[in-house]
Amino acid sequence: MTVSLTADTFKSAILESTKPVLVDFWAEWCPPCRTQLPILDSVAAEIGEAAIVAKVNVDREQALAQTFQVRSIPTLLLFKDGKVVMRYTGVTSREELLKALRAAADRARPDAPGR
Repeated sequence: MTVSLTADTFKSAILESTKPVLVDFWAEWCPPCRTQLPILDSVAAEIGEAAIVAKVNVDREQALAQTFQVRSIPTLLLFKDGKVVMRYTGVTSREELLKALRAAADRARPDAPGR
């Protein structure tokens, strides 16, 4: 399941999360964004509770898009500990997103190597 975010919910959902968070900046009128949507739904279903998959509508949340310098859509940002650790522009494959989320989730585990 994906979560829709607004400027009001962004901080608590993303910046304060202990899990990795993948955020899709998108718009309804954007054909590549519509292509990305089922990929994100599949990623969210597979990753389960290990991470959060969220969406920000750039038409409704222009300030958030500006804050993160979103210049084209879809843009996907992977947050870990409130910081952007990966950035994807354009349609991104399910495999690439799952790989990045799993790596970020593994680093988040207290028993992960190097912790």
